[in-house]
Amino acid sequence: MVQKYQSPVRVYKYPFELIMAAYERRFPTCPLIPMFVGSDTVNEFKSEDGAIHVIERRCKLDVDAPRLLKKIAGVDYVYFVQKNSLNSRERTLHIEAYNETFSNRVIINEHCCYTVHPENEDWTCFEQSASLDIKSFFGFESTVEKIAMKQYTSNIKKGKEIIEYYLRQLEEEGITFVPRWTPPSITPCSDTSLSSCKKQAASMAVVIPDAALKEGLSGDALSSPSAPEPVVGTPDDKLDADYIKRYLGDLTPLQESCLIRLRQWLQETHKGKIPKDEHILRFLRARDFNIDKAREIMCQSLTWRKQHQVDYILETWTPPQVLQDYYAGGWHHHDKDGRPLYVLRLGQMDTKGLVRALGEEALLRYVLSINEEGLRRCEENTKVFGRPISSWTCLVDLEGLNMRHLWRPGVKALLRIIEVVEANYPETLGRLLILRAPRVFPVLWTLVSPFIDDNTRRKFLIYAGNDYQGPGGLLDYIDKEIIPDFLSGECMCEVPEGGLVPKSLYRTAEELENEDLKLWTETIYQSASVFKGAPHEILIQIVDASSVITWDFDVCKGDIVFNIYHSKRSPQPAKKDSLGAHSITSPGGNNVQLIDKVWQLGRDYSMVESPLICKEGESVQGSHVTRWPGFYILQWKFHSMPACAASSLPRVDDVLASLQVSSHKCKVMYYTEVIGSEDFRGSMTSLESSHSGFSQLSAATTSSSQSHSSSMISR
Repeated sequence: MVQKYQSPVRVYKYPFELIMAAYERRFPTCPLIPMFVGSDTVNEFKSEDGAIHVIERRCKLDVDAPRLLKKIAGVDYVYFVQKNSLNSRERTLHIEAYNETFSNRVIINEHCCYTVHPENEDWTCFEQSASLDIKSFFGFESTVEKIAMKQYTSNIKKGKEIIEYYLRQLEEEGITFVPRWTPPSITPCSDTSLSSCKKQAASMAVVIPDAALKEGLSGDALSSPSAPEPVVGTPDDKLDADYIKRYLGDLTPLQESCLIRLRQWLQETHKGKIPKDEHILRFLRARDFNIDKAREIMCQSLTWRKQHQVDYILETWTPPQVLQDYYAGGWHHHDKDGRPLYVLRLGQMDTKGLVRALGEEALLRYVLSINEEGLRRCEENTKVFGRPISSWTCLVDLEGLNMRHLWRPGVKALLRIIEVVEANYPETLGRLLILRAPRVFPVLWTLVSPFIDDNTRRKFLIYAGNDYQGPGGLLDYIDKEIIPDFLSGECMCEVPEGGLVPKSLYRTAEELENEDLKLWTETIYQSASVFKGAPHEILIQIVDASSVITWDFDVCKGDIVFNIYHSKRSPQPAKKDSLGAHSITSPGGNNVQLIDKVWQLGRDYSMVESPLICKEGESVQGSHVTRWPGFYILQWKFHSMPACAASSLPRVDDVLASLQVSSHKCKVMYYTEVIGSEDFRGSMTSLESSHSGFSQLSAATTSSSQSHSSSMISR
């Protein structure tokens, strides 16, 4: 497996030329890197005007590896080739390195670049990326991989220290300024010597000698002034190390790399509609920074949020009065670490009465609104306390807990809530303080604990009776001034006291079922299943030509092909596939086929858009300006893997994708709308009012504008 690393942008608040002077002092050897024994210059090239300097070195490393492994490998030192390409005109330095030793068994590539900060020309940015691919190593592949990653990580941490060390050294020597490169002066020319002036000017242009090319000095290093290479993007495009430390916390280099790589993948596939960095980091932490696992659960969560419009729950949903009066929970200041504090008096709450009066779905939606409010408060506290705060503390008072709380439908609702919260709000619970646990608590804990993630379970602190008042109790986590009054504290707590829900508010099972269905169908999106040989199709009738059909859909599972057809006559009544999958929380998941098997393409109907292949996890938006009235059919069809040519092997990604599509089944979630051409201002204009973005979790949601027949994948 190829290991990859991508650094954040590291910013030095020094000019590029001074950083280069410090960097050059690392050679031929650096005492701050013990494994760097020395280096020899192999090739060197300088342009006539001095703007370009390319130097290739052979570096000798003493890798910290077991003596036995070195003996088996038959080497004491490892050699790398490093090529530095300095362009003083553009103020860039590109560094490329690869291993010379064991190059047929291990492939190591590294690329670093120093560039001028895009917003401050007196600052310098640094980035690096690397890859490690161990083909074979005498049966010690895993050991070598661990050693290599450990050595590389330690060197990354020292990188900034080394530059700062040599900057201090330069300062001690009185060097605090290095002038920028300027082109050699040109003697003014008379008309008679115009041809000689042209020759002199031409000599200042960046020209790569044939000899330099033969020595392997690539043209990439010698960028032309007219086409500078865009190395560093805007702060919105990339993460810098200072931002990570301030808003996300202390991460190891490999953890930073995982965050950046997953963020890049989201930018490519979701086109601006990506979660905030804090939320991406939560999913990575929940899966121990395994990118593939984190990506899978995060995509499922983003689809879930979009389908049920969770981003807008705080603005669009008002809790029923019964919840406001009898749900014994609320926010109460913060703990000693600055985390928002949520107080839940579970023992005083009539869970049976709430379930009978409101139903399971209303309770779930209320808990979701609490979690959304928690995310908002974490952002506020991060700004207030000046340090990253990404989770909250929950204080649960169990005084009054009895067998009534173990009512089976109530426990079922609790388990459902835990399951949804665990899947969509990972690593948001910083600490759970359970106070005054009665004897019946172990029974409840036995029922609930299997549904709680191991990482979450480690954050539980349970106190029986008045143990919370002793050493290691509540005062270790919450300031004395804000301990609630019902826990013998001094602070008045505005959390409702709960109590029994009047039976007059109870509703029948049929009423609750209808209410539950209404809650989860309040969405503009519909779900559909797509099977091999059974596409899902929807019919749109167009009366006025030049109308605009817009669509927004997510591929939840499998790969599909999206088509748009036109027919002058209406298809037969829709045939619904009996195999359609119905999820627990959504009434969707149907499969409808409209195009009759006897219809022929080109005679009975025609294709008006090129087929669009959409991969699992992609979000697709687009529009089509109709040319004729009639019937338009939007089709989502199962995408079969093409047969590989005899001379080529299938890509690993394609093989893995084919394995993931079980039972030849795909799932899509879609929304369509037809608007008049006079009202059309872009393919996403009508969708902006339909809450199709992840506003609460994303820093910015963008949309594209297209005025003609078009479709766009958010890649």
